Amino acid sequence: MFQNYIEQSTLKVRHTMELAVGEMAALKQNMLTPDFVLLALLSQPDSVVMQIIGSLFPNSVDIAIQIKGEVYQHYKMAAPVQATQIFTSKELVDVFQIAYDESRRLGDTYISTGILFFALFDPKAGHTAEFLSKVGLDQKKVMKVLNEIRNNTPITSDDAETKADLLSRFTQDLTRQAREGALDPVIGRDKEIDQIIQILSRRKKNNPVLIGEAGVGKTVIVEGLAQRMVNADVPDMLLNKRLLSLEMSELIAGSTMRGEFEERLKSVRDAVIKSEGQVILFIDELHTMVGAGAMAGGIDASSMLKTALAKGSLQVIGADTLAEYHTYVEADKALERRFHPILVREPSIKESIAILKGIAPRYEKHHIVHYADSALEAAAEFSARYITDRNLPDKAVDLIDEAGAHKRISLNALPHDIKQIELQHSQLQQKKTDAFNEQNFEKVASLQMEIIKQQEKLQKLHARWETERSTEKDQVDADDIAEVVSHWTGIPVARMVESEANKLARMEEQLHHRIIGQDDAVRAVANAIRRNRTGITSPLRPIGTFLFLGPTGVGKTELARTLAEFLLDDEARIVRLDMSEYMERHEVSKMIGAPPGYIGYGEGGQLTEKVRRNPYTVVLLDEIEKAHPDVFNILLQILEDGHLTDAQGRKVSFRNTILIGTSNLGTESLSPDKREIGFIHSKIVDYDDAKRFVMQEVKRFFKPEFLNRLDDIIVFHYLEEEDVQKIAKIFAKALVGRMGDHKIELTIEADVVAKIAVDGYDPAYGARPLRREFEKQIENPLAMKIVEGLCADNSRVHIRLDKGEVIFNIDTVSETFTMPVVVLEKQTEPESTSGRVLSSKFF
Repeated sequence: MFQNYIEQSTLKVRHTMELAVGEMAALKQNMLTPDFVLLALLSQPDSVVMQIIGSLFPNSVDIAIQIKGEVYQHYKMAAPVQATQIFTSKELVDVFQIAYDESRRLGDTYISTGILFFALFDPKAGHTAEFLSKVGLDQKKVMKVLNEIRNNTPITSDDAETKADLLSRFTQDLTRQAREGALDPVIGRDKEIDQIIQILSRRKKNNPVLIGEAGVGKTVIVEGLAQRMVNADVPDMLLNKRLLSLEMSELIAGSTMRGEFEERLKSVRDAVIKSEGQVILFIDELHTMVGAGAMAGGIDASSMLKTALAKGSLQVIGADTLAEYHTYVEADKALERRFHPILVREPSIKESIAILKGIAPRYEKHHIVHYADSALEAAAEFSARYITDRNLPDKAVDLIDEAGAHKRISLNALPHDIKQIELQHSQLQQKKTDAFNEQNFEKVASLQMEIIKQQEKLQKLHARWETERSTEKDQVDADDIAEVVSHWTGIPVARMVESEANKLARMEEQLHHRIIGQDDAVRAVANAIRRNRTGITSPLRPIGTFLFLGPTGVGKTELARTLAEFLLDDEARIVRLDMSEYMERHEVSKMIGAPPGYIGYGEGGQLTEKVRRNPYTVVLLDEIEKAHPDVFNILLQILEDGHLTDAQGRKVSFRNTILIGTSNLGTESLSPDKREIGFIHSKIVDYDDAKRFVMQEVKRFFKPEFLNRLDDIIVFHYLEEEDVQKIAKIFAKALVGRMGDHKIELTIEADVVAKIAVDGYDPAYGARPLRREFEKQIENPLAMKIVEGLCADNSRVHIRLDKGEVIFNIDTVSETFTMPVVVLEKQTEPESTSGRVLSSKFF
């Protein structure tokens, strides 16, 4: 009789009985009872039984472990039996009889695992029914969930369950996850969900496809549909249907044999078709269907679905990015016309904040923190402003997630001083053990006293830490979000959260520390930056775009570096391109990358790749007038729209960059010898006339559409004598600082600096001759003395002037090195050179 029941069971039930025999043998028993069948059913994670338990309890795995624990505890008390022969208990035969009768009542031809599980609740099952009721499982509720899973589909073949298992193996049931509360709430996407419902309700072409950039929320919209289906907030035709997400990676994984992938996909397709419209398939990354399986000589996956899609026997929701949909799906016209596209746009900052407020409770529960409203607003605003290569709301969600994790870890992390004392405590314990082994009991006693003191100190520190922890807020605020953004992008946190008014008000003062004699340039740059940072100018354009004009050595490049230090806290964060390398037409492509088919394709452009990897930077285009005219066509897109598309189709944002072009154009006629205009000893009106002349040259050379898009065109002054003196002082201070790093105390008299300023003054070449003169008279002799060993660590070097010669006095001291407060001092009256007298009072 029992064998007849087995023959009238599905392949899945037969496999379950094999597992039951294994469970019985593991517990050293020889009587096959319903208990072992229950263990076998619970040991299959993707089985219908686990689906049923998962629908009734938040965590099906915990319930399964609890039931197994009850069974194992029961057989722990039973005496082990030598299993020479396997017997079948009367209770098990009764269970199969009940399952057989219930199967016939439901119209099934074969006994399935779901019905077998249902039969285990009958009192005839003995202890098994008690184990199930003890954890709160109820037979009526189990049957209700089983009917929902079956969707009134009878089991008419022995492999019917195996095919159904294919769906559980290769898909995720979104409706079940929604029923269990495993999906996050969906905010602000009612319009898109309504569009999906409308298309699904059509008679033909009822397959919607969501198209949008990565991270805008395409998958979440489908999850929102699943939640509506569970809440009965859909038309009648969608009620009681299942929404399954197809896992393409699972279908392809392990399908090494030819035709294996197609067989899997065909089984999934047939199982969905046999549900007679009760299953809707969701395929994320729809383009992966195109070409999948064809490489192994099989049939293209999309071709296997086209016929079913055309007939309407298979209903699919797709999702894909714009680029991949265009490249793969639209190229296959037969596949494209089966779908109706729905464009999913990126939500605004305001909409993203609403989304974050909706999902914040889930993240608060996970991280055990609280998110302030300011943190959620900062996450949306900072991510939109500084993380330009990703989309809202995904990047904002990642921000609050990481900020929550960081806050939780920081609250639980032991302070450094406690860690150090605990380390010392363990070292003392080891020393005590070693002393005891050496029978040095006097040392043992001494170490024990130290250990007791350490323990008392540790207890006090732990108590203080616990008190501080209890008072420390577990709230994530805007500062925490800013810190995460800083970690991701490299933008200094202090700069972001510092008062904008305070920062921008002192901009000229900070720039003047390094930029000498260029008041107009500093003022123009500061005004443009303030306009941008206060939101007056368009946020879609770069922070600032400038054209610096003037002769060599007057500070055009130095101002770019100073801007980088002021805005980004690091002058090294500057992207410099020598535009003389882009004089030919074919070299223009190097800026955005080589086109397909050319050498270097895929490596990225020299401009776009650097900005893409470092989006918050200063871009310096040196000697821009030497570039090919086609370069300016590329720059127009940056100046107007704030982005540039590289050769691989990636949109690189320049919204967080400062774009500076430098040029000597028109300055040849403005040398100091041209007294009719002349910068040297000139008055303001002379500079204005000179600027007007330079601008005429610039307008003749550059196109109006390029000049018109710049924030400002700045003409630099020639450097005068007093400017060179100040620059020499900056060089001297910088050298003193570098020597301090080498523990050498350097003092330079003011008249030495004055002499170098006079010797290095050349109005035609700016500050560069001064740099060479400083190297010649100070740095080169100092380097030689270090190499010769005359100047070592903890040395004092005093540089003075004696009869027009620079003299180095070196003293070696034994005291600990300290940086000098006064680095330059007045000693003698300055010397006269070329009829010019410079003041020696620099400080």
